[in-house]
Amino acid sequence: MKKRPAAILLLFLSFLLPAGEAAAAETQPGQLNAYLRQGIESAFNLDHAGAITSFQKALELDRESPTGYAFLALAQLFYYETNFDPKEREKSQEAMLRYVGDAVARGEKRVGKNPRDSQAYFALTLAKIVKIRLAIAQRSYFTVAQESTYAWDYLEKTRAADPANYDCYFPMGLLHYHLDQLPGVTRFLSSLLITSGDHHRGIQELELAMQKGDLFRELAQAELSSVYINYEKQPARALAITLELKERFPRNYNFSFSLGNILSELRRFDEAYAIARDLEKGIQAGSLAPQLQPRYDHLLGRILFNQREYTRAGEYFQKVLKDAAPYNARVRASALMRLGMIHDIRQERKRAEEYYNRAGEVEGGEGVAQVDARQYLKTPYVPTSKNPGS
Repeated sequence: MKKRPAAILLLFLSFLLPAGEAAAAETQPGQLNAYLRQGIESAFNLDHAGAITSFQKALELDRESPTGYAFLALAQLFYYETNFDPKEREKSQEAMLRYVGDAVARGEKRVGKNPRDSQAYFALTLAKIVKIRLAIAQRSYFTVAQESTYAWDYLEKTRAADPANYDCYFPMGLLHYHLDQLPGVTRFLSSLLITSGDHHRGIQELELAMQKGDLFRELAQAELSSVYINYEKQPARALAITLELKERFPRNYNFSFSLGNILSELRRFDEAYAIARDLEKGIQAGSLAPQLQPRYDHLLGRILFNQREYTRAGEYFQKVLKDAAPYNARVRASALMRLGMIHDIRQERKRAEEYYNRAGEVEGGEGVAQVDARQYLKTPYVPTSKNPGS
């Protein structure tokens, strides 16, 4: 009987609350998630305008929430990294940094009021990840270290406040896995400032984000595919993931290139050449940007390399080197590394070392090619009987 006045009070308040506001309070989280999902799917299908529109709708639900700003910053980062026009890239960078500032200001305000606000902590994490990625592209490694420390702190607070947020395992897996790939001294310093690299744990976290995540499920899939084909040298594990991504996002040429590389490593050469022909037709017809030509040349070089046609493979890798665009830096680093592998196969060790060193010096070429080049400088590359490209 003592609870009756409270029940009556709640019933009375429910009649005072306008029906429209009650509906908004109940549906806003679901609506927010729907807009974010639409934006992510548009971004993955290289529909930048569609992604911005969806994330802007998410922002309009609550302009004081950091979430919409953080995802708009991510969209601008994705556009920045996939755009070939210097002026457009500059505009995207300006917008990206503006949204990062908006997300950080609102996120810090939210967690100042509520230290258990997991959504705000996650938005802060995303904003810091955007700054980290841009700092890497600009080779500002002090900023990378500083922002990574903040990102890790926000990630741990996100997980503590909301253990059911499996999306947070995507950035955690990224950090754990790729910190383990760094050279010795850098890896040691990272373990002091951020967290210890752990390659097995990183893969487990990425798989968890892929299986149980919501907003970052596709990002985890794409990253796992890259890890399996490039770092782990397990193309069979990358195949099913990449096939699914290519089917769901047919406009995203990145998955076609990845699939061609995977099929080549699996020695399914007819299928790999079919992918390459489709890409070539797209470039020639204008449906794909001409700036993708170096990536196409690299794909053909990789297929020929795995067929042990080293002279022809080398010719295609040399074609890649004629391009000096910053957005193809990783492709150049990989072409240089593979030319070094060809010289190792021919037992021309000094020439091989020259190419490995050049691969490591490519500005903006950070990634698996430079990791492999460092390894082959220590130990000459020797093809296996099973797979010459492993």
